[in-house]
Amino acid sequence: MKTPPRASDDPAETAVREVIDALTLEPTGPDRYRVRPREFGRRRLFGGQVFAQSLMAAQHSAPERPPHSVHACFLLPGTPDIPVDFEVERVRDGGAFSCRHVRALQGGREILTMFVSCQRPEAGYEHQCPMPDVPAPESLRSSGELLREWTARTGEIPHAMLETSMTLRMGLELRPLDPEGVFGTLVRPPQNAHWFRICRKVPVDPALHRGLLAFASDLGFLGTALRPHGKPWFAPDIQPSTIDHSLWLHRSVRVDDWLLYVMDSPTAQGARGFVRGSIYDRAGRLVASTAQDGLLRDTRLRHSNATPRPTPVTGASL
Repeated sequence: MKTPPRASDDPAETAVREVIDALTLEPTGPDRYRVRPREFGRRRLFGGQVFAQSLMAAQHSAPERPPHSVHACFLLPGTPDIPVDFEVERVRDGGAFSCRHVRALQGGREILTMFVSCQRPEAGYEHQCPMPDVPAPESLRSSGELLREWTARTGEIPHAMLETSMTLRMGLELRPLDPEGVFGTLVRPPQNAHWFRICRKVPVDPALHRGLLAFASDLGFLGTALRPHGKPWFAPDIQPSTIDHSLWLHRSVRVDDWLLYVMDSPTAQGARGFVRGSIYDRAGRLVASTAQDGLLRDTRLRHSNATPRPTPVTGASL
C-alpha cells in the first residue's frame, strides 16, 4: 500500500505554508514588526508580498476594525535577501473609523508607504454590479498547465521558468479565461480575467485571508495594459514595475475558495499603464476592487526621441 505523502513532501502545501509564514510578522516593539521576505522566482521583492505584509501590520493595530481601503506607493525596489521592517503610525481613531500609516523599510530605506482606513462593522444600504457570466474554473486549465504546454510547443521559455513559476511558488492556482493570450504575442483588447485560489485550505482567520487577497491582487494585473500591444509582461524589452496599488475590501472573503479577478486597462501613456479590477467569489458577491498605476517602459525607446503612436482599442465584454 502506497504511503500518502507528508505535508513536507507536497510542493503546494509547502508553498502555501511559506506564503503564510511570509505574512506572519515578528513584533520588535510597539507597532513595530519585522519579517524575512520570501523569494518567489524573481530576484526583486514581489510587490504583492510587501503590500500584503504592510496590510497585516496595519491590521495588528486595529483588530476590531476590518480594513476597507488600502493605498500604497512603491518607492524603491526591495530584495528578498534582507529583512523588512514595518512601522505603524496610528493616525486617528474615531468613533467608527481608524486610519493607519505604514512604512516598510529595508536596510534603513523606505521602500513602500501605505495608508489604510479601517471601520467597525456597520449595517447599511447594499448594491453591487453583477459578476460577468464566465466559464466555471473547473472547465479551465491552470496557468501551470498552459505554461508547460506553451514551452513544449515553442521552446521560447527556459525550462527553469517552469520550476520558478511565480504562481506555483506562491501556492496559488490561476485559471485564465483567455488561455491563448497568457504567454504569447497575440493582440487582445485591454481586458483580462482569471479564477484564482490558494491551493490548500488555510486557517479561518479573516485578517489572514485579507492579507492573502492583497498578496494575490498584484498577480497578472499590470500585464492587462500590454494586451493591446501584443506583449507579455516578461518580454525582454519591457521594464514593468508597480508604482502604486490600491485595494478596497467590500465583503468578507475566503482565498482558499475560487475567486474571479476581472481586469481592464482604460489607458496607457507616459511609459505607464493604468489598470482596474473587480474580485468576485463563487456566489457572485463583489468582495474587493483594485486599481494600479505601473511602469511599462519600452527599453527600446528609453534613449530615443521617438514618440510611440497610441494604439486604438475597442472594448469587448468578457
